[in-house]
Amino acid sequence: MTFLAPGYGDRSLADVVPAVGAALGVRLDGVGVSEAMALPEAPAYVVFLVDGLGSRLLERYAHVAPYLSSLRSAVPQATAGVPSTTATSLTSLGTGLPPGAHGVVGFTSRVPGTERLLNALSWPADVDPAEWQPHPTVFSRLRERGVAVSVVNKRDFATSGLTRAAHRGAEFVGADMVGERIAAAVAASDHAPALTYLYDGDLDWTGHRYGVASTEWLQQLAMIDHEAEQLREALPPSTRLVVVADHGMVDSPAGSRVDVDTVHELRDGLVLFGGEARFRQLYCQRGAVDDVVATWRGVLGDRAEVLTREDATALGWFGDVSSAVRPRIGDVVVACRGDAAVVSSVDWAYEARLVGMHGSLTPDEMLIPVLVD
Repeated sequence: MTFLAPGYGDRSLADVVPAVGAALGVRLDGVGVSEAMALPEAPAYVVFLVDGLGSRLLERYAHVAPYLSSLRSAVPQATAGVPSTTATSLTSLGTGLPPGAHGVVGFTSRVPGTERLLNALSWPADVDPAEWQPHPTVFSRLRERGVAVSVVNKRDFATSGLTRAAHRGAEFVGADMVGERIAAAVAASDHAPALTYLYDGDLDWTGHRYGVASTEWLQQLAMIDHEAEQLREALPPSTRLVVVADHGMVDSPAGSRVDVDTVHELRDGLVLFGGEARFRQLYCQRGAVDDVVATWRGVLGDRAEVLTREDATALGWFGDVSSAVRPRIGDVVVACRGDAAVVSSVDWAYEARLVGMHGSLTPDEMLIPVLVD
């Protein structure tokens, strides 16, 4: 399956909030807004991010989500960044930067100078999010320019490392239930100019657990569609709603998975085994990179693209990569094709229970909707 390059600076998730700012009448210094991402002017915007709602999935199951599907032609689709995973994408959304700049380069990535992985969803207490991601967020920059900026999310996420890295500077509104979230978004929109960011992770969880071809996932998609329509109806007519996603998803059957703990040569030369099942990041012993690349290419064949860090960055997968971020990226990266996945029954046993996965550069994972109403 052909890979899809990220559209940084043109039509990527990182370009959404700057485009919203411009539509609110606030253009930020040093942040361009492409013509392709131009949004209609409005006094207030709500950005509703549905975790896991890839464009290809919405096209495939349009009959299940009639409201969202009715908006598909308004603005062309965009891309996630690389890897196409939640922590990376949410940080790109909040900072307006590609992963190579903001530094959250995957679900798990190496803490430079150590033999530890940083899990960006659970976030270790001894790693300061403001040092790991030192750039001011777009949210904070818009707030400094007079925009009322709110983040509406589950209460448990209020002080998480990822929230502090990706969304600091906004007013956090804790809301666990759908009704709470809608009410909070309506209240936050009672200002001008205003930007409200709203997050729902239930579709992604359902896809991981049951797969995107499952009845459970389709039922959850129908519920998301109803939530989005309710939100639109509750908002003031002058407030614009933008529905986006952080990535899509593919189902990976057991027969398409390679376990590094049964194909033992895949462990040779490794210090750390990071990333996630669809986009592995391999941290190698000194001098072992070439051997690791050769071994992994020999085992995986056409099921994955196996590249050195230098080759992957030269392709622009992470955008411009800063010197501080470079060692966080694997010495070797493994981007899966088709429905393949690389798992570890020892290090990441829970992945064996997942059906739907994401992280790679296939169109099913990379293409995300930008739906405007």
